[in-house]
Amino acid sequence: MDDPMSLGRDVKLPLREITVRTSRSSGPGGQHANVTASRVEAIFDVEASETLTDEQKRRVISRLGARVTAVAQDARSQARNRELALERLRGRLTDALAVQRRRNATRPTAPSVERRLDVKRRQATRKRERQPPQTDD
Repeated sequence: MDDPMSLGRDVKLPLREITVRTSRSSGPGGQHANVTASRVEAIFDVEASETLTDEQKRRVISRLGARVTAVAQDARSQARNRELALERLRGRLTDALAVQRRRNATRPTAPSVERRLDVKRRQATRKRERQPPQTDD
C-alpha cells in the first residue's frame, strides 16, 4: 500500500498518508448495496503530511482546507469505488498544488480600439436617429 500517487511532476504522495474508509452505499446495486460496504471515502490530512513542503501545504490548505476528501459510490464494487475515490482525490490535490502563472497585462491593439470606437459611434447614431424629431416651439 506504499505505492506512491503522482501529483504533478515532482510530488509523489505515498498511499499510507491517505485514510480510506468504507460504508454502505446508497448508489447502484439494489439489495446488494444494503449489505455491502461499497461506498469509499478517501481522506488526506494535509497538516500531517510528511511528503508535502510547507509551501505546498499552505497552498492546498488555502484552496481546499486542512482535510481533503473524495467520495465514490458510483460502482457496485468496493475496489472500483476505491479507484474512483483515489482518482478524484488525486485530481483535487493536483489542481490545488498547481502554481498559477502570473498574468501579463497587455494593451489592446490600435485597430481593435478603432473598431470598438467605430461600433460605439454607429450605435450612438442609430439610437439618435430613432428619437422623435426635436420641435422648436
